[in-house]
Amino acid sequence: MNAMPDHASPPDAARRRKAVMGLLARARRAELDAALARLAPVPAVEDLRTPEIGLVMVRGRIGGDGAPFNLGEATATRAAVRLEGGATGFGYRLGRAPEETRAAAILDALWHDTARRDAVEAALAPLAGRLALEAAERGARTAATKVDFFTLARGED
Repeated sequence: MNAMPDHASPPDAARRRKAVMGLLARARRAELDAALARLAPVPAVEDLRTPEIGLVMVRGRIGGDGAPFNLGEATATRAAVRLEGGATGFGYRLGRAPEETRAAAILDALWHDTARRDAVEAALAPLAGRLALEAAERGARTAATKVDFFTLARGED
């Protein structure tokens, strides 16, 4: 794995990787394939962990800040790859998605190559745009159902 460039502090790199991993976890197959095509040629890929499907425990909190509790189990897929040159990448997705998870792991490994990092983020920009648009549409639908409660003074003396 290449060293981080001087302009990227470790906290900044961690924040950027978290954002990229979030995008990869929500990407559609066609979006992952398009991103890989934009980054071609991709170095040779070695599977460290072929895509595996299993269960993960989903935890919740009442009100978002209460005590955590086990909500239930969800199906998830994970994969790990190493590119020629040593960069390692991981992919995690909810559901049964072995091909998508492996593609996400390859993109994560490409992101770890500091020479390709900006190109990977640029290749994922259309995905980020789609997700932002969907979030805005969800917000607009939610706002349309908002009810404002208020109390009127009854005027009784």
